[in-house]
Amino acid sequence: MSGAYCSLQELVNLRLKAKSLPLFKNTQSRSLMFGGARSPFKGRGVDFEEVRAYQFGDDIRTIDWRVTARRMKPHTKVFREERERPVMILLDQSHSLFFGSQLNFKSVTAAEATAMISWATLEHGDRIGGILFNEDTLTEIRPRRSNQSLMHLFGQTEQFNQKLSINSMPGQPPKGYLAKALRRAKRVAHPGTHIFIISDFNNLDDEASQHLGQLARHSQLLAIQIFDPLEHELPPPNRYTVTNGTHLHTVDTRQKGLRQQFHQQNEQRNQWLANEFRRYRIPLLPLTTVSETSEQLLRHFGTVKK
Repeated sequence: MSGAYCSLQELVNLRLKAKSLPLFKNTQSRSLMFGGARSPFKGRGVDFEEVRAYQFGDDIRTIDWRVTARRMKPHTKVFREERERPVMILLDQSHSLFFGSQLNFKSVTAAEATAMISWATLEHGDRIGGILFNEDTLTEIRPRRSNQSLMHLFGQTEQFNQKLSINSMPGQPPKGYLAKALRRAKRVAHPGTHIFIISDFNNLDDEASQHLGQLARHSQLLAIQIFDPLEHELPPPNRYTVTNGTHLHTVDTRQKGLRQQFHQQNEQRNQWLANEFRRYRIPLLPLTTVSETSEQLLRHFGTVKK
């Protein structure tokens, strides 16, 4: 999909692509994983349950050699998989994301990422829920393992996305709505919950950063930063007329000093963001609006070649 808005059907249609998205890795560890594996999350693990006599077809790697030697007959360890874990998505649909220069608006890329992660979670057999928010509204959907709950999440995503418009943009830059969403997540997320935070993080302030650190102590977090190239570099040197739907303004990008200042400010901002997430050992994944969201996620998690 592409454009300024998403639809419920388009979010549903991402199911096939999400089937090959390996978000989680089965393992006993619950800590963040770094290294060769692509997934920053550890999936459900296995717990030891009992030792029983070896049966044809059992994995020889699970043979308990001590019991086998003691009883003079092959015995194998039996494991049971941990029950499903909750996954929560914090989806930012504020007017800060109502912008795009080529393929998608940032808000649409964020919605697509939500759909991909949600479908992959359900495919893995885990519970999926979320907190959707903008400048003045917050909706919580408790994690459940059902298509009905997933459709409710997608329906709310569509509603939040469709409400975005130039006419509804706030007059002054709002403050604190990201911190409010993180504060809610702290109250409802159980220890061990996987939390994906999808935003451009333009509203990340000291309070929000503090909540991030507190969440990271008991949950596994992944931050997905949505960006558009025009936020990093001004367009080619020329005179451009831009509008917010009400006012017109002319920007002359031929001014070398302006281009350097714009680039430097964005570099400093991105470095500050990277440092904040590194401070709490939270992986930060960038997603651009100019490429297909599904392909970017599949590439990041190692499913397709870079």
